Amino acid sequence: MCGIAGIIHRDGPSDIGQEMQRMLQAMKHRGPDSTGYALYGKPTGQLVMRVKLADANSPRDFGFSERLEHHRAELEQRLGKIGATVDRVEGATEYAYRASLGYDGDLKALTDYVEDIPDCEVLSLGGSLEIIKDLGDAQTVAELYNLQAFRGTHAIGHARMATESDVDISGAHPYWAYPFSDVAVVHNGQLTNYHQWRRRLERLGHRFQSDCDSEIIAVYIAERRSEGLSLETAMKQSLEDFDGVFTYVVVTEDSLGVAKDEMAAKPLVLYESPSLVALASEEIAIRALIDREIDTVDPYESEVLVWSL
Repeated sequence: MCGIAGIIHRDGPSDIGQEMQRMLQAMKHRGPDSTGYALYGKPTGQLVMRVKLADANSPRDFGFSERLEHHRAELEQRLGKIGATVDRVEGATEYAYRASLGYDGDLKALTDYVEDIPDCEVLSLGGSLEIIKDLGDAQTVAELYNLQAFRGTHAIGHARMATESDVDISGAHPYWAYPFSDVAVVHNGQLTNYHQWRRRLERLGHRFQSDCDSEIIAVYIAERRSEGLSLETAMKQSLEDFDGVFTYVVVTEDSLGVAKDEMAAKPLVLYESPSLVALASEEIAIRALIDREIDTVDPYESEVLVWSL
């Protein structure tokens, strides 16, 4: 089931958090278990790390709060030890944190060092990307993390119905393309050669936090781009390499793209104007954003479309 959405403003920042919340809430019926946002704000010259130190449904035993505080302190210590200049570490919830920092070293080394903290998972890392995901519908998550105040240029989102993995934050979408900066993916469908590609990417040194095939797509696209391919070319290559029935949306620091498999069995509708592109699993999500009569289209099978700022 699940619902995916994407938006890109080509004429400057907008209230992107509020807009994505409206789109995803309109598709609440497609996935009430968890909701995720990948939002792109204005780059500040620093890196932004979104990290969780526990899950939303972790057992709250007697020492839970004390362990979280200890791990939060260790997070700051480790960032300093690896050479990052920490501007601030803010708690969005008791278990989820946002760190802004200066760092010009290897992102893989940074992420691995931080994730060595017990129960720690880096959800995103980049100059403008912030992934926020949690249990509940779009409005619940947006209010919990104050996403209505987030301004940016482009975003993707996902309303999840858990069918093959646990209802937790690690199983929620979108997925960051560890260890590549500012790349994220949402996806509806299934890759039937998931395990083959996971083994290939693991041999290249990548790690995966979930058993979700969406995470494979994110890392695959980022890996291809690191080899010098454009986003569009990398996405076209993915349609030759991936088997299955799927539609996915990928975002980078300055672009948004969508790809559909050769059978195009997973629906997606698209609205485009000179200043705005919006797409979603259902037209109702786009109409929650645009309150006037519009024309939408459905991309063809094996089609790849990319828009840039």
